[in-house]
Amino acid sequence: MGRADLQLHSDLGDGLSSIEEILESAERAGLDVIALTDHDDIRGAFQLRDLAARRSSPVEVVPGVEVTTRSGHLLALWIEDEVPMFSSLAQALARIHKAGGVAVVPHPLSYLTFSIGEGALRQLAAYRDDSRMVDAIELRNPSYAGRVRASRALWLNAHVLRVAETGSSDAHHAALVGTCWTDFPGSTSEDLRGALRAHATRADGRGWTLREHLDGAAKQQWRSMVRDPIKRARRTMARAGGGKNKKK
Repeated sequence: MGRADLQLHSDLGDGLSSIEEILESAERAGLDVIALTDHDDIRGAFQLRDLAARRSSPVEVVPGVEVTTRSGHLLALWIEDEVPMFSSLAQALARIHKAGGVAVVPHPLSYLTFSIGEGALRQLAAYRDDSRMVDAIELRNPSYAGRVRASRALWLNAHVLRVAETGSSDAHHAALVGTCWTDFPGSTSEDLRGALRAHATRADGRGWTLREHLDGAAKQQWRSMVRDPIKRARRTMARAGGGKNKKK
């Protein structure tokens, strides 16, 4: 069985560790596949993928991003371009799937972080439209925010959604990489994609201790709540301005 950690954050976003430190931790943890999913910014994922290739790392890197939709956060994996912030959930899913990507619901139903709620997920299930349906749901997340509604998310997936399950560390610090993960048959990213399609994955891992939660928490929250949103807003405005100039 392979092991994948499909939600990681670097200091290029609101995380505390460099991509070099993240890759080293993933190698020490014996992970086969990882995804860097900085908020609304895919550039770090490409840098990490290039770094792993240069080092001939045994860890395969899947490009990804944690998209801010109007309904909550959504992981977009195996994509090569960003999904616009504040799209509707249905629009984001359609865009991810059109690009050949995989959509995963992180920390589902949680009221301690910006998460997709049960009502929105039930509405997706009612569409009966694969292009507007999530591909997987994160059922193991080691943080308090990720665990607060875990039992309800497990029930919802078993009885309503019936999609593949994943586990992810949601690590914003290199020391926590691989504390939760996804088990899958095989060892490559393509094996993982096949396992997700076949619903052959299993969420695994452990919860964080209070000490692990508090380590660097103040700095990380400042980055998450203040610095990173300002950076993303400026980047969005710059891209919008560039687009207008091209039209002229």
